Amino acid sequence: MSEPLDIRVEPTPNPNAAKFTLNRVVASQGTTYRDAATAGEPWAKRLLEIPGVTQVFALNNFISVTKRPEADWSAIRPQVEQGLNEAFGAAGG
Repeated sequence: MSEPLDIRVEPTPNPNAAKFTLNRVVASQGTTYRDAATAGEPWAKRLLEIPGVTQVFALNNFISVTKRPEADWSAIRPQVEQGLNEAFGAAGG
């Protein structure tokens, strides 16, 4: 059984972006997703479907999520964490 998923959320210099660091590798190569319809990974599609999220970037063990300036992190962050738990938690991928 794999260890429980650990997610750390850190601010970035851009107030509209946050860095979600996981204790899992999520992407071996840097990949940017901007459209849920064409996102190659189910977890990226899920994050891009969150209202206010405009872009997702993944590399190694972190995912950077960018939101619209008017969107509120207090509404987005729990949904991002839930999506990451579903995708990368023990029950996920």
